[in-house]
Amino acid sequence: MTAGGRRALAVLLAHSALTQVVTFVLRPASAYRALELDVPAAWLGALTASFAVVPLLLAVPSGQATDRFGERRVLLAGAVLVLASALLFATGRGGAAGLVAASVVLGTGHLLSVVGQQAAVANAAGPGRFDTAFGHYTFAASLGQALGPALITVVGGSGTLPDTRPVFLVAVGVAVALLACTAVLRLPARAAVAGAAERGGMGTLLRLPGLLRALTVSCIVLAAVDVTLVYLPALGADRGLAAGFVGLLLTLRAVASMTSRFFLGRLVALLGRRRLMLTSVLLSAVSMAAVAAPLPPAALVVLVVLLGLGLGVGQPLTMSWLAEVAPAGLRGRAMSLRLTGNRLGQVLLPSTVGLLAAGVGSAGVLWATAGALALAGAAARRLAVDGGPGA
Repeated sequence: MTAGGRRALAVLLAHSALTQVVTFVLRPASAYRALELDVPAAWLGALTASFAVVPLLLAVPSGQATDRFGERRVLLAGAVLVLASALLFATGRGGAAGLVAASVVLGTGHLLSVVGQQAAVANAAGPGRFDTAFGHYTFAASLGQALGPALITVVGGSGTLPDTRPVFLVAVGVAVALLACTAVLRLPARAAVAGAAERGGMGTLLRLPGLLRALTVSCIVLAAVDVTLVYLPALGADRGLAAGFVGLLLTLRAVASMTSRFFLGRLVALLGRRRLMLTSVLLSAVSMAAVAAPLPPAALVVLVVLLGLGLGVGQPLTMSWLAEVAPAGLRGRAMSLRLTGNRLGQVLLPSTVGLLAAGVGSAGVLWATAGALALAGAAARRLAVDGGPGA
């Protein structure tokens, strides 16, 4: 990799972390602000959905814009929207409707930032470096997601409801840093794109061998992470586990995922991409099923760490596979297609397993999710991820 490519990747990692910090400050803080305003429960639901609904519709167009206008312009647009959303939250105008509007702006800015980042990482890393680059990229994102909520505690105080005004002002400062980071980003010049690939557009991507299987693995793994965030606390309440211990379990899961992502390049070199994908998904399935069984706390700690190690691999591996098989001029669209599948999975899987396992409680939800992960393992088994199409 050239020196320019290494510098670009370093700035992109900082950009990724800052994007997640400001997002994971603003989203919880907006919920606290809604509670301060005594908004109805329906508005809380609208606030949660508003972050994802509009970006879901814009995911594919954002990928097309990335391929057409370049990653840096899309990243600049994303950073500007993130800053605008932080300012909207900080003004506190418009009540509940204002919070929803600001959340829509935040979701759109976050989407543009993430699509631009992933396409830029793919183009800056170059062949042979995708696994390490995307492992470090997702590690930086996870780090930002951990730091964001911590800032709320530091700035907002230790009360049941934090003081949201200083929290929003800190978010504005982080968003300004994100915009500055985008301004200094210098990406390597992209190679000329083959005309046939550019003309083919989304149709070229949809014809890639194994694309549906890769998107299935990605969306199920990400949805499984969401399930653990909701149903591990519910399982703990069912079993009489202390809230502090459940919080420790969630932290350990996140740290374990960050660890497997940081060392992803070495793990791929050791096992191969296909074997690592299959092993990680099956490890997640077995660990998820075992966590739902009645076990002593020490065993839960071990299983949650194994679960986190497995869940941390699926996202960066599917990113690196897509970066490798997608033509250079279509990588933005490829990443946006993956994000669209992820968002659908985040909506469909938790609601589906909740309905299927309603009669057996939280443990049933975790067992159903383990079954979905096993299906993802079957998809990964037939996915040619150790090389290009048809490998």
